[in-house]
Amino acid sequence: MTETNIIFEQSRCISHEIRNHLSICEIYTQIIKKNLEDEGINNASINNALNCISKSIKIMCNSLLDLKSLNNLCPKKCDIKTILEEGVKLAEVYIHDKEINIKCDIKDTATVFIDDNKFLACIVNIIKNAIEAIDKKGKITVSLEIKKEKAIIKISNNGEAISKEKQQMIFTEGFTTKPTGSGLGLHICATNLKAQNAVLKLNKSTKDLTEFEIDIPTI
Repeated sequence: MTETNIIFEQSRCISHEIRNHLSICEIYTQIIKKNLEDEGINNASINNALNCISKSIKIMCNSLLDLKSLNNLCPKKCDIKTILEEGVKLAEVYIHDKEINIKCDIKDTATVFIDDNKFLACIVNIIKNAIEAIDKKGKITVSLEIKKEKAIIKISNNGEAISKEKQQMIFTEGFTTKPTGSGLGLHICATNLKAQNAVLKLNKSTKDLTEFEIDIPTI
């Protein structure tokens, strides 16, 4: 067995074990929900947290499947507004102690044919990057425009700008603007979105505004 095959087999085994433990987390999430219902406790904050945990577990399980197969895309018809709003909700956990306002400028919607978990993971990753670009206080805007059978998503922030030199490399595997970054996030986002007939691009990055755009056909 070659070294590549050994690494692949080890990755599959590790993926299997991680997914087993994620399944336990999901089961206990459902148990907590059931106990709260049985005790008549209706706490919107707790419910939202549990829902976010469940969705994050599904996204992680979906990502781990990539270690088993090179073709595990599961596209289906989805409402793009719902996906974006869910992405914002999941990404808000990264704000921590910063004063950041995330504004959703979504007045219309459309149906798109996507793998909802992979697409959602990309939205969360881009918003997370925007949060990390803001030092202490700032704003992020997530907008949606439906135009000529295309959904145009724009995610902008007023944090630290990306230099012109780095803008040329931003989607390259292994390239990062962060001291502790892996250089995989935006590369994976661009790759996964391309597989779903979507295009990710950086429109601009100045001292006032950094804006990413995702274009995807509507159906």
